Amino acid sequence: MVCAIRKARVLSILFVVVLLAVAEIAEAQQPKKVPRIGFVAMTSSAGGGQNLEAFRRGLRDLGYVEGDNISMEPRWADGWAERVPGLISELIHLKVDIIVISSATGALAAKKATSTIPVVFAAVTDPFEHGLIVSLARPGGNVTGASLAVGEGFSGKWVELLKETVPKVTSFSVLWNPTHPVASVFARETELAAKALGIGLRFFEVRDPKQLDTALANIEKEHAAALLVTPDPVFFNQRKLIADFAIRRRLPSTFLFREFAEAGGLMSYGPSITESYRRAATYVDKILKGAKPADLPVEQPLKFELIINLKTAKQIGLTIPPNLLVRADRVIK
Repeated sequence: MVCAIRKARVLSILFVVVLLAVAEIAEAQQPKKVPRIGFVAMTSSAGGGQNLEAFRRGLRDLGYVEGDNISMEPRWADGWAERVPGLISELIHLKVDIIVISSATGALAAKKATSTIPVVFAAVTDPFEHGLIVSLARPGGNVTGASLAVGEGFSGKWVELLKETVPKVTSFSVLWNPTHPVASVFARETELAAKALGIGLRFFEVRDPKQLDTALANIEKEHAAALLVTPDPVFFNQRKLIADFAIRRRLPSTFLFREFAEAGGLMSYGPSITESYRRAATYVDKILKGAKPADLPVEQPLKFELIINLKTAKQIGLTIPPNLLVRADRVIK
C-alpha cells in the first residue's frame, strides 16, 4: 500500500515537472515582442537621412539592434506639413510603441493625434513656447524630448554675425515661413537686432516648397546685400538649392544648422541637429524601460557651434574678419 502511494507521488511529481518543461519550451518558442518605433520627419529621406542615422546610432550605442530587439517605421513628409497628420495616423494604426518626430509642427500634430502613445521630439526650437510641454523639468502629458533651445533672444545673433562679417551692409533679405509655430519670435528678435544695428529688413514668405523658387526670384530682383534664413523644414530640405542661390548672387548668408554651411552657405550658428536626434534615442530607451514621458525633463543643447565656409567666402569675393575666424568652432576650406 505504502509503495503504491509513493509511486503515485513520484508519478505526480514527474507529471508536474513535464508540464513545467513543456510550458517553458512553448514560451521559449513563442516570438518575443519587439518594440516598434515610429519615426516621422518633416524633410525628405535624402534631406534628413543623416538625422535618422544619428537616431539609429544613438539606439545602437544603447544596445538596440534593429530587426532583433527593436524595429523602425520611418515616414517622410518631404517638406509638406499637411502630410504629417496622415503619417502619424498611419503609425498609430500600426500600433507603434513610441513616435519620434521632428519639428514643432510635427510634434504638435502628434500630441493632438494621441494622448496615450509616448511622443519623443527632436530638433524642436522651443517646446515650451510651442505649447508642447508644461515645463522643461516636468513636461507633463505624453510628450518630451531634446530641444534646440533657440527661441526668444536667439535669432538676433544671426544678424550680428552678418553685420560683423560685412560691416558696410545696410539691408538683409530674410527667408521665413510665417506658419512656423515660433515664426513671430524669430521675426521679432531679428527686427530688434537689425534696428539696433541700423539695418533694414525685407521678409520673403515661403509657406510650402512650391513658393521657394518665387521667393528666391523676388530676392534676386530686390538686389539683396545679404541673406538670413530662419529655421524651417522647408528650408532644411532645400538647403543646397538656397546655398547655391546665395553663391550665384554673391550673397553673404547665415543659417541655424551646420548642414547649411556644409551645403555651401557662408556660415551657421546654432546647436547640432544630428546631436539632438542622437539624444532622442536616450528618451526612447528610458520609456521602453518604464519611464513616463511626463517625468522626463526636456534636454537642452550644451554647445552652440559657429561654422564658417571659407570656400564659399572666396567664391563670393568676401574676406572673413580674422577675429571672427578665430571664434569659429569649424572652418570649411
